[in-house]
Amino acid sequence: MSHPVSISIHGPVAVISMDKPPVNSLGAALRAGIADAMDQAQANAAVQAIVLTGTARAFSAGADVTEFGTPMAAREPNLRVVISLLEDSPKPVIGAISGQCLGGGLELAMGCHYRVALADATLGLPEVKLGLLPGAGGTQRLPRLLGLETALNMVVSGNPVAAAQVAGTPLVDKIIEGDLLQGALAFAHQVLEQKMPLRRSRDLKVKDAQGQAFLQFARNTVGAMSKNFPAPLRCLEAVAASVSKPFDEGVRLEREGFMALMASPESRALRHVFAAERAAAKIPGLAADTPLRTIAKVGVIGAGTMGGGITMNFLNAGVPVVLLEMKQEALDKGMATIRRNYENTMKKGKLKPEQVEQRMALLTGTLSYDAFADVDLVIEAVFENMEVKQTVFETLDRVCKPGAILASNTSYLNIDKIASFTKRPADVLGLHFFSPANVMRLLEVVRGAATAPDVLATSMAVAKKIKKIAIVSGVCDGFIGNRMLARYGAAASGLINAGALPQQIDGALQKFGMAMGPFRMGDLAGLDIGWATRKRKASEAGLPMTPVVADKLCEAGRFGQKTGAGWYRYEAGKRDPIPDAVTEALITEYRAANGIKARKISDAEVIERCIFALVNEGARILQEGIAARASDIDIAYLNGYGFPLHRGGPMLYADLAGLPNVVRALRRFAAEPGADASWQPAPLLLQLAADGKTFC
Repeated sequence: MSHPVSISIHGPVAVISMDKPPVNSLGAALRAGIADAMDQAQANAAVQAIVLTGTARAFSAGADVTEFGTPMAAREPNLRVVISLLEDSPKPVIGAISGQCLGGGLELAMGCHYRVALADATLGLPEVKLGLLPGAGGTQRLPRLLGLETALNMVVSGNPVAAAQVAGTPLVDKIIEGDLLQGALAFAHQVLEQKMPLRRSRDLKVKDAQGQAFLQFARNTVGAMSKNFPAPLRCLEAVAASVSKPFDEGVRLEREGFMALMASPESRALRHVFAAERAAAKIPGLAADTPLRTIAKVGVIGAGTMGGGITMNFLNAGVPVVLLEMKQEALDKGMATIRRNYENTMKKGKLKPEQVEQRMALLTGTLSYDAFADVDLVIEAVFENMEVKQTVFETLDRVCKPGAILASNTSYLNIDKIASFTKRPADVLGLHFFSPANVMRLLEVVRGAATAPDVLATSMAVAKKIKKIAIVSGVCDGFIGNRMLARYGAAASGLINAGALPQQIDGALQKFGMAMGPFRMGDLAGLDIGWATRKRKASEAGLPMTPVVADKLCEAGRFGQKTGAGWYRYEAGKRDPIPDAVTEALITEYRAANGIKARKISDAEVIERCIFALVNEGARILQEGIAARASDIDIAYLNGYGFPLHRGGPMLYADLAGLPNVVRALRRFAAEPGADASWQPAPLLLQLAADGKTFC
């Protein structure tokens, strides 16, 4: 690898260039390189000014998160020392900014005496999104350069701004048109010719006559919006110190806040998620340079809720879609729903009228499979029935061109079986979208036994294009997410049998942080879906179906919100779940019929049983190779199942709870009379706990 920092001399100006792909992360090597180059520039008597710049992609995107928690993070010179070398330089230092200038990168730039930038360079302090605050003076320098209110908004939100938005402030002295380096050199000559003073941001004052009143208003607002996350309020208090404290005192308070947040479970969770999202795209055994197939046109089968949502993803990305239905009425309804969704978005000001028309122009409706003759990818979103899937895939095999990818949106069914209906199983895989498909970020990419490497790689690239977070799953009933969900639901069902009521279980899990409890979720999705799945599994196993309380609800026609009653009842036109005496009576009858005596159940037991059931099944999924890594499971549950972000996912939650404690609880549940065998701790979980290791 080439040296990450180089220095070149341009007359009286030294140019220090950072070039550490991909985004000039400020790891130990880059920090040391900048310090060495600064020493060279200071030692050269011919050098009168210094320009610090990066690459077109990034001035610097900030800290190297892979060094967090390692000795490399503390290796000298640390970032604060490097910034001081810039700020205390007796020769003027000009930061020349293009691309990303984020986090520690912006803190580095603020250590320069002046800054010039391309108009579209992005400047920001996104540390709050990792549960942290800027740790190298960012909360103290930014308000001095940009003003209190704008700086506070940037630090607390973590959202970047374009350089053009802050041009003319002390943060960006000049927007460069054309070549950045030439513009920066010209600015450096101007500084020298005009003998402009060395402007140190630490010496500026935060000017805001209403500062304290604004900060109190901000405390109330941020406090209400940052439930479960301590970082936003910590960020606010650090910025507030820039108004009332000397610079060095503010930096000390900032550093204390940074260290406290670094040790917090919330930051641990957010940093885990940050790394997990990037790791999910890396597929073991799949070469990074695997050739991709061209996806210029997509076919979707089914214009219902799921098919329409899938279609919108591609239209949003500018990809033409052919949408197939069997009847004109269903096709017209589906097309009209897509248009209505876009028009509703337009009314909210998020789309322009011409954008609605551009997207609708990419959509073609059809009643004939023959319209798929030239598509590159087909995704079916038809009824969850293997015979129906067989008809669909046999037809696709006949009409689609060679090399077209054939994908099923099935939630549970065997992809290998579906692939066997074609003469091209290498072209078949699962693309399991989550409802509503145009909103939910998760996409399970299900790799069949015969799925070709380029089909898998192409599907991952497609997921990125349509802005999904994709995880790869092997083939099993329910794949990763729904297989675990079945155990979660079974644990909740067991709690109902034992003595809890739906509202208690939902309430406890929602307090834990779940977006929705399992019974509210069941009513929303439709209880008939789970009923059909239980019937299918019993039939496939050749066993009589063992009824559960949910089956009794379905037998009574209570399928959830769509029928006005399920676990809860619902008033017409409303979605609020109302505890129902009918449900309670059915539960009481079920317990009596099965000889179950209800007992008191604590909220703590609800959480332990339901969450550890997820963890235990996740361990089995890992051991079987269905998921490549524990963090993929966490990504699935955070993005598809409403698991609380501040807990980082079920597998990280288990790590932080202590795997020996998880094993102890599972063994306790497994030892209860009549306990299901699934409560036995998974072998992988036992091994990790015994070895003192963790999932993540």
